[in-house]
Amino acid sequence: MAKALRVGILAGEASGDILGAGLMRSLSALQPDISFSGIGGPEMESAGLDSRVPMERLSVMGLVEPLKRLPELLTIRKSFYQTLKDDPPDVFIGIDSPDFNLDLEKKLKQLNIPTVHYVSPSVWAWRQGRIKKIKQAVNLMLTLFPFEEKFYQDNGVPVCCVGHPLADELPVQVDVDKARLELSLPVEGKILAILPGSREGEVSRLGPVFLETAKLCLEKWPALTVVIPSANGARHTQLRAMLDTFGLREVILLEGNSRKVMAAADCVLMASGTAALEGMLLKKPMVVAYKMAPLSYAIISRMLKAPYVSLPNLLANRALVPELLQDAANPEQLLAQINKLLTSDESRQEVINTWQSIHQSLRRNASDTAAKAVLELCTN
Repeated sequence: MAKALRVGILAGEASGDILGAGLMRSLSALQPDISFSGIGGPEMESAGLDSRVPMERLSVMGLVEPLKRLPELLTIRKSFYQTLKDDPPDVFIGIDSPDFNLDLEKKLKQLNIPTVHYVSPSVWAWRQGRIKKIKQAVNLMLTLFPFEEKFYQDNGVPVCCVGHPLADELPVQVDVDKARLELSLPVEGKILAILPGSREGEVSRLGPVFLETAKLCLEKWPALTVVIPSANGARHTQLRAMLDTFGLREVILLEGNSRKVMAAADCVLMASGTAALEGMLLKKPMVVAYKMAPLSYAIISRMLKAPYVSLPNLLANRALVPELLQDAANPEQLLAQINKLLTSDESRQEVINTWQSIHQSLRRNASDTAAKAVLELCTN
């Protein structure tokens, strides 16, 4: 019989909780005599995690909030490290949350505990000097995207690209008619989806620009259906007030259902962010835009090393998604890009074909592939 395997595992936010639960279930299927202890959320707990600290205590976002919570976060990490040192697991898996996990992984690796980091930091895009720290901290990096795998190979870090769980979950062929019927949208005719972001600041900066663009689109195509799925109740209230100010009664505002709205659309206008990956996997031509405070943009733009800001372009290694940033994100330029995607069948088909090809390349049974890589590390 295989030796019982004890796994230390930590996720600090909801997306990591979902990834961790999938990995834990796959590990349990491959090695039934296995136990998990660490920090995670409800998904990981349902998969068998003995969680020592509520995950919510690690879930911080932004620039200021982590600084306010720093003493508590350092205390949690110190205490958790001591627990692992006193009772070492056979392997430790840190999921995303690099600022928290990498320091912990480095100390555990020095104790000869094998360490795995699941989800690469954006080290290929900015702060590339972090690769030295990653090299010292991890025995194995599990990446979601092939271009990340090459970066680590080039820098001598053991790596395995496992693909993206969302690519496994979503079908390669999207049923547009079904999505439209379920949302009570017209089955015939063009639909433009607008996703202005999930945070108040994002919507405050991009919302007026996107709504002015919607107004121009409706003037150009009176039969166009424009749908905005708000990210949550607060954004719904915020966007409803904006729509009233702009007098855009014909725009359909829904709460939630962003995935289904994108599936139903012919084209998507969105804030640059993680939704772009979902739009790509739904095979949607899209335009991404972003605005931030001028000083923040000046600092970040100088630090960026990647040629593109959106994941679909990075995966395609070419500019298939128009990226309009700062002053370029204005209604006239956005309309021009939407016009190309709605009226040029050749451009649309090129985008759709590329997204299908990339989707297939990311379908690698991520959780199972990650589990096998972790077990291989444990047996070497």
